[in-house]
Amino acid sequence: MNPFSSGTRLRDMIRSIRACKTAAEERAVVRKECAAIRAAISENDQDYRHRNLAKLMFIHMLGYPTHFGQMECLKLIAASGFLEKRIGYLGLMLLLDERQEVLMLVTNSLKQDLNHSTQYIVGLALCALGNICSAEMARDLAPEVERLLNSRDPNIKKKAALCSIRIIRKVPDLSENIMYPAASLLKEKHHGVLISGVQLCTELCKASRDALEHIRRNCTDVLVRILKDVSNSSYAPEYDIAGITDPFLHIRVLRLLRILGQDDADSSEAMNDILAQVATKTESNKNAGNAILYECVETIMGIEATSGLRVLAINILGRFLSNRDNNIRYVALNILMRVISVDTQAVQRHRTTILECVKDTDASIRKRALELVFLLVNDTNAKPLTKQLIDYLQVSDPDFKEDLTAKICLIVEKFSQEKLWYLDHMFKVLSLAGNYVKDDVWHALIVAISNAPDLQGYSVRSLYRALQASLEQESLVRVAVWCIGEYGEMLVNNIGCLDSEEPITVTESDAIDLVELALKRHTTDTTTRAMCLVSLLKLSSRFPPTSERVKEIVTHHKGNVELELQQRSIEFASIIQRHAGIKSTLLERMPVLDEASYLTKRAGSTQTTASGDSKSAPSGDSKTTSAIKVPNGVAKPPPAVSMPNLIDFSIDDGPVAPTTNTTTSDPHNFMQDLIDIDLPSSPPSGGESAPTVSADIIDLLNFGTTPVQNGPPASSPFPTTTTKSTVLETKPTPLPDLIDSLTLTSNSVEEKPENKSITAFQSDNLKITFSFKKQQEKPQDTLIHATFTNLSSNAYTDFIFQAAVPKFLQLHLKPASSNTLPANGNGTITQDLTVTNTQHGQKPLAMRIRMSYKVNNNEKKEQGQINNFPSGL
Repeated sequence: MNPFSSGTRLRDMIRSIRACKTAAEERAVVRKECAAIRAAISENDQDYRHRNLAKLMFIHMLGYPTHFGQMECLKLIAASGFLEKRIGYLGLMLLLDERQEVLMLVTNSLKQDLNHSTQYIVGLALCALGNICSAEMARDLAPEVERLLNSRDPNIKKKAALCSIRIIRKVPDLSENIMYPAASLLKEKHHGVLISGVQLCTELCKASRDALEHIRRNCTDVLVRILKDVSNSSYAPEYDIAGITDPFLHIRVLRLLRILGQDDADSSEAMNDILAQVATKTESNKNAGNAILYECVETIMGIEATSGLRVLAINILGRFLSNRDNNIRYVALNILMRVISVDTQAVQRHRTTILECVKDTDASIRKRALELVFLLVNDTNAKPLTKQLIDYLQVSDPDFKEDLTAKICLIVEKFSQEKLWYLDHMFKVLSLAGNYVKDDVWHALIVAISNAPDLQGYSVRSLYRALQASLEQESLVRVAVWCIGEYGEMLVNNIGCLDSEEPITVTESDAIDLVELALKRHTTDTTTRAMCLVSLLKLSSRFPPTSERVKEIVTHHKGNVELELQQRSIEFASIIQRHAGIKSTLLERMPVLDEASYLTKRAGSTQTTASGDSKSAPSGDSKTTSAIKVPNGVAKPPPAVSMPNLIDFSIDDGPVAPTTNTTTSDPHNFMQDLIDIDLPSSPPSGGESAPTVSADIIDLLNFGTTPVQNGPPASSPFPTTTTKSTVLETKPTPLPDLIDSLTLTSNSVEEKPENKSITAFQSDNLKITFSFKKQQEKPQDTLIHATFTNLSSNAYTDFIFQAAVPKFLQLHLKPASSNTLPANGNGTITQDLTVTNTQHGQKPLAMRIRMSYKVNNNEKKEQGQINNFPSGL
């Protein structure tokens, strides 16, 4: 018995595959069936070829390779019977695609079947062509399809229209041949032909400008009539869905009208009445009606509609917002976000409903509604909307608080007309969601407080109360301890009380207690603790009787595992204990930062960040950053700096040149990691001059320290060298005396440094000599001529000199004369440097240097600090 003669063979194969309990069993069954099919193909079994192809299609749907059966499809298509052709075309659409070269062999069969006398075979050919048509097949068979668009059979017309859509997508140039018969399809009564014709006209409008103008000119009135007839038609069982006659035809016609009416006033005027009729008569209690209303609103907002019609469309969206279906509410919010720029007042009428959507349980609806509320805010409604959003902030989900907090902060910053209103609402946001507030937001708040002297006392008292109530909000703690450190005497003495403010009694000890509590909280991050230490140091100056207690608290952190806290603790203890004479001057209140310029720089920095590196971490995530970034001093930074340094002691108001960082991309740049400054590398000899570089030294207290040159310290990340090096005329200072560098002799009698030379650096291997020249017309500029001499018996190759200066200086390095330094002083390398002192006469020059070179292909590095510059530079 022939194994393919059983009529139930396909069913048996499906049952056997479904009965497999493991993938291995399934693969075994499939291999067995494929082997049998291959045997039948090789024997050229014509009787059951269609059955074998049906089994191959099932195997293909399971994901197994069936390419060996492609030619069987062509053989079945070439057969004369309808059953064989049906299986052949089905296999052709399933097993092949337009990229297969074998598809070229079927073009002639398709052409013959398109001209067949039997409508069912013509339908099979049109269906196959509409699914797998390639550009070459479209050009060859387009005349036959165009002819079939004028067929008398509605099924053939419908399939020919759908096939024409595929042809237009593949070859848009054929649009002008099809647009005339396509327009005639809109006069048909059969809804299937109408839907196909409308869809074909839509594709023609997208593919060709000429076709768009032709259909707009000849078919707009026809489409309006179709929409009016289908809207006013009586009950038709064959087209009725949920009480609405053919909603699919409604939607297709509305979409085509939207394309025709876009930027065309005449066509828009012709469809205004029917759109108003559809919008008012369509019931919205069924999903089909809502779909029609949605498309109607899209069409109204997409054409040149009248203002009254647009208000009607927005009111429909307002009804959508009250629907219980989340999908309907979501699409309504999406459209409202697009149309708010067209008619803001109409959208404002639904503000209450939109605000309720912000409180929805669905996360996507909440976020979309919040974005819409933000677009609705203006000067007149900012205060009530902000109050409602802050009230909801108290009960919102943690996952939503970040987005909600960001929008509230933006609203408060953008629409605050009174400084007091701004401060009150920012304090509320910090108290409720301080952990979600971005760094740039609370930085701007500090700038605003520093620029409001009449509200500083009120601010520090309000923040004191908020901090007493909750220590869990990180940003609140930072702003509060900063204000307590700056304005502690206002807090204790109730200075600047407002009429509406409740009196508060705070002692000096109470203020210290609260800052100490914030410092000791186990969840406080390093940045906040560093700010707490700075605040305590300033309070020791504001409240002299508390100096000993502050010293004990600060000293407790001398052994902290965090290097930042350890360093600050040692420095601050030294200030309190050994430098009482300069403490009051050192810890004066921070200068006021220009608020307008800061906000301008912040906006520019935000735009640069948004359009630049998208992979960088958010600025507010201070707990996950690899390096600790503590705000450290009020400066006027270049536009690239986005954070005001308001907390440290180094105050330089001179202009700072833009920083060109030549070492950030180097993962082994240990020098930069240690001293946190940018080191400009000297350019190659003979090349172009290096760009002007200025580097910020984050902590002025750290600048006076002299690097230990008599051996690598245990914590130093620098590569060690085999030589000892010292900086001449600069004695290493023990750690408690780090502050001594603040007492630089800036008031000494100025000398004329012209042509004067100093030995800037000398070790066992290397000597550096600086000579100076000044220009009378530019007293702030100093030209330094550096001479490098090799004191060892080995020649140095790949010699590179690097230098770094404080932020009030600008450094420009010119190319070196060579990169090879001969041994035993038999030759030198020279290099010119230009230093601009923006605080000439107030602060002397200071510089850190590093030299790298190779000795017998072994890289060596030496470094030092130069503090013995002549005065007057």
